Amino acid sequence: MLMILTPTVMLIPTIWLLSKKWLWPTTIYQSFIIALTSLTWFKYNSEAGWSSTNTHLATDPLSTPLLVLSCWLLPLMIIASQNHMRLEPINRQRSYITLLISLQMLLIMTFGATEIIMFYVMFEATLIPTLIIITRWGNQTERLNAGTYFLFYTLAGSLPLLVALLMVQKDLGTLSMLTMQHTTPLILSSWGDKIWWVGCLMAFLVKMPLYGVHLWLPKAHVEAPVAGSMVLAAVLLKLGGYGMMRMMTILTPMDKELMYPFIILALWGIIMTGSMCLRQTDLKAMIAYSSVSHMGLVVGGILTQTPWGFTGAIILMIAHGLTSSALFCLANTNYERTHSRTLLLARGLQMVLPLMTTWWFIMNLANLALPPLPNLMGELMIMTSLFNWSPWTIGLTGLGTLITAGYSLYMFLMTQRGPTPMHIINLEPSHTREHLMVAMHTLPILMLMIKPELMWGWCL
Repeated sequence: MLMILTPTVMLIPTIWLLSKKWLWPTTIYQSFIIALTSLTWFKYNSEAGWSSTNTHLATDPLSTPLLVLSCWLLPLMIIASQNHMRLEPINRQRSYITLLISLQMLLIMTFGATEIIMFYVMFEATLIPTLIIITRWGNQTERLNAGTYFLFYTLAGSLPLLVALLMVQKDLGTLSMLTMQHTTPLILSSWGDKIWWVGCLMAFLVKMPLYGVHLWLPKAHVEAPVAGSMVLAAVLLKLGGYGMMRMMTILTPMDKELMYPFIILALWGIIMTGSMCLRQTDLKAMIAYSSVSHMGLVVGGILTQTPWGFTGAIILMIAHGLTSSALFCLANTNYERTHSRTLLLARGLQMVLPLMTTWWFIMNLANLALPPLPNLMGELMIMTSLFNWSPWTIGLTGLGTLITAGYSLYMFLMTQRGPTPMHIINLEPSHTREHLMVAMHTLPILMLMIKPELMWGWCL
């Protein structure tokens, strides 16, 4: 763990001591080396499930794919931000990259924490750099409003979790994940216990986000700069799913009264947010709502509390993280050229940028879960576990899949096909940097088809 954490920390003084000319190449190069080194976490050498470096930080097959995803994203965020940051003063550029690196440090400590209170503190601390990135480098004046939504939704959901964790500490005497899995689960009998159970999960359901507490997400995505959107879609939403899976081990299997409202909200959210995507005019808002739709499936899979549901949730979280991050990168390349996120104003780009259209096509197919991509693998496993739980769910999940295919193709046709408008003139050609960025998203998705057990090792 320290083999990755120490070089990440040392990137910060490197950034502030580098000359202006070498700032971007050096940070991309060093962060890419850190990302490649993080792949060594996949080499499990422990029979106990945890590969521990010390009593506070350790990795296991659940946290490892998310840790590697966090490390893999840092060089991609820096590459994506390079163009729109080039006009800023050099100290602001350094501050921006420092925030991205501090966010990665906090994410590594969040996913690597073995103590639940440490996990809670780091989980909350990721809010600070993300909030600064959105409110300082966002595109429009609405960014302050988006930052307020983001802050208060997250904090309001998280405070009941802190109280719930202190109660667990009182009852069990420990909050270490290493020992809690061997303790007797708490017996929930009174109504107070049911409120405590909801308190334990509410912070993670807001972070996912569950339909009904999702309003902060489209606002934050639309207003954030490209790196903010990428890290929000790829990693920060996954904190919710990871936290839910960790907490499930100490909560007894739920009463059906507790499970029903959340699964129904999640499945209904798939249909509602998918329908919103079909009506969207804003490209980034469309991708943001599609994230809520996919996370609804993940919530459903986790709440069934079956090995298939958990496995499908992990696979879909990783696959969706890479896919939606790539879609935000592509949306940003359009925005940098046309200076508009409106779908109707940028049609027919296939004639102008044909290779970029190929990337759009691949990523839209990944978003609608084309076989044999891991997106489909995750969705099928979740749908199977939900169908096993209640056959009626197939109607909602099946309709959700059809709507997902509809809006993914709609997004592709509206941005790429059709006659090129007369106002789109003097467009920059696509750069090697942009193709490299999308290729580095696509490569892991394709490679995970060959070896999917890297993701599902925790459950099956």
